[in-house]
Amino acid sequence: MGLAYERHGAGPTMVLLHGMGHRRQAWNAVLGLLTPHRTVITVDLPGHGASPPLRGIDDGRPAVGALAAEVLAFFDELGLDRPHVAGNSLGGALALLAGAAGRASTVTGLSPAGFWASPWQFGYAKAIFMSAQLTGSAVRPLMPALARSMLCRSIMNAPFVARPSRLTPEQAAADALAFFSARATVAAVLSKRVSFTEPIPAGVPVTIAWGTKDRLLPPSQARVARRHLPQARFVPLAGCGHVPMADNPRLVARVLLEGSDQTVALQ
Repeated sequence: MGLAYERHGAGPTMVLLHGMGHRRQAWNAVLGLLTPHRTVITVDLPGHGASPPLRGIDDGRPAVGALAAEVLAFFDELGLDRPHVAGNSLGGALALLAGAAGRASTVTGLSPAGFWASPWQFGYAKAIFMSAQLTGSAVRPLMPALARSMLCRSIMNAPFVARPSRLTPEQAAADALAFFSARATVAAVLSKRVSFTEPIPAGVPVTIAWGTKDRLLPPSQARVARRHLPQARFVPLAGCGHVPMADNPRLVARVLLEGSDQTVALQ
């Protein structure tokens, strides 16, 4: 069974890759701003959402490498040669790997993982994810009720978004359940710290955008990314957290459109 995905819109094809523990609906807030200008494909990563479990890690290969291989196989399945590729967090790292493999026309990473400024940053991010998984196991049956409380939504999403009030109870509950369901893949990814070191071909435009209020992967990691990717365009996402699509859809849509080689003024 292939990966679960949706296709919307018209124009040059853009594939959007969500972050670890999330789901393809992470991009819903920006879809309406993108689809007049792009054919947008949103996909559940392996072991996430409605996609099958992650394969290919029994041979000792890092989970990120296995995920990247499945994403490229997904491109092949859909007949995508070099689409525009954008991603958030883990999805941003996978977008960069697609660019390094010569499989992306442009790459846009929103707080992409893999640019650790120090070892403790990985340990901190791992602790956030693992503690959330442990807590979620205990309260999972109560999640729909908890999500109806603004205070609970704020606590649950504080590491990920700067404006939890913008999440509806239904969205918060569904995101939380998807996060818990991705436990095996989350654990596999977090079992080893992986840094991005691959070169991106000179002809592939790269945009790196970072939320100024990212509490999971702090903005200081953008400086590390700049050293590794000096050719990239760097954009601050003012007031946004780690999942900026939820905080400022219009700003994120503009960055995605500009990063994929077409500037569109959004009114």
